[in-house]
Amino acid sequence: MELREILLSLPSDRRVVETFLQAQGLRLEEDVEYTVIAAEGDRVIGTGSLSGKVLKCIAVEPAVQGQGVASQILSELVNEAFRRNRDHLFLFTRPENEKLFTPLGFSPVERMGKELVLLENRANGFIHYLVALREYRVEQGVSGSVVVNCNPFTLGHRYLLEYAASHVNTLHVFVVEEDRSVFPTEVRFKLVQEGIRDIPNIILHRGGPYVISSATFPSYFLKEPGEGTRLYGRFDARIFGKRICPVLNITHRFVGEEPYCPVTSIYNQCLKEILPQYGVQIEMIPRLEKGGKAISASTVRKLLANERWEEVKVLVPPSTFDFLRSKEARPIIDRLKKQPNSRH
Repeated sequence: MELREILLSLPSDRRVVETFLQAQGLRLEEDVEYTVIAAEGDRVIGTGSLSGKVLKCIAVEPAVQGQGVASQILSELVNEAFRRNRDHLFLFTRPENEKLFTPLGFSPVERMGKELVLLENRANGFIHYLVALREYRVEQGVSGSVVVNCNPFTLGHRYLLEYAASHVNTLHVFVVEEDRSVFPTEVRFKLVQEGIRDIPNIILHRGGPYVISSATFPSYFLKEPGEGTRLYGRFDARIFGKRICPVLNITHRFVGEEPYCPVTSIYNQCLKEILPQYGVQIEMIPRLEKGGKAISASTVRKLLANERWEEVKVLVPPSTFDFLRSKEARPIIDRLKKQPNSRH
């Protein structure tokens, strides 16, 4: 048996992987960036892929299961991740396959029935995250939550957070930490921080790897909804409602209506379905409009790509606009010129 990298940019190589996965009841997800196959001569007996910090699309032919093929594939994917300076890794699999990966150093984060289990290569990694969060728990009054990406922070985001904060005693705001947006994570976090400085009852958090991340909801970062969007959306909602909300005493989650993005719209439906099962009320807030259209970060990005500054100015808070006009923002604007239709 030999392991070799597959170049998915080559149609013939891609077909080999897609055909093998289909035979195992799986599909090749579009966001994979590194793929290997295990082969005996011309016969493929296993495959696996890496996407960010997530190991996925791992399958082994039933006839050779238990012969160490999965272990070798996983070891190669982990080594490749380490070569790319990624050491906290996650793995999605079916619950019945969990036993294949636990001996290889992966521990369960959360399961969803017979559909899905998420594993990570840090023992009690999620527990440590929850323990750290607990320091921000407020016992008195009503605690609510909002999860935002803010690419960049707009007056629409400001309106949502101001509304939510006015309806609870404490509002926990999670900024998505996955660095897959045009505006880098630290910039997005800083823009939110500056934009809400005058709202005293907000506690701001970095989302980490367990709140709308490539681990909990990989489909969120794709341009169009796919087969797994609803499954992963429900899974992310389950982790938030079942595990995070009790730690912070959260009983409400506020989300903005989504007229433009089909992936976010599906996610909102998942939140409405899942969160009430854990005693968390979901409230959908109409989007703030300007000129008869909902304010959106995607609109701001398109305007920035064409440097239509006067139109941008009326859609973002002063703190965001000041940053956008700064020298620090110039590389971001230049990237937007090359990819004005970037998602999130």
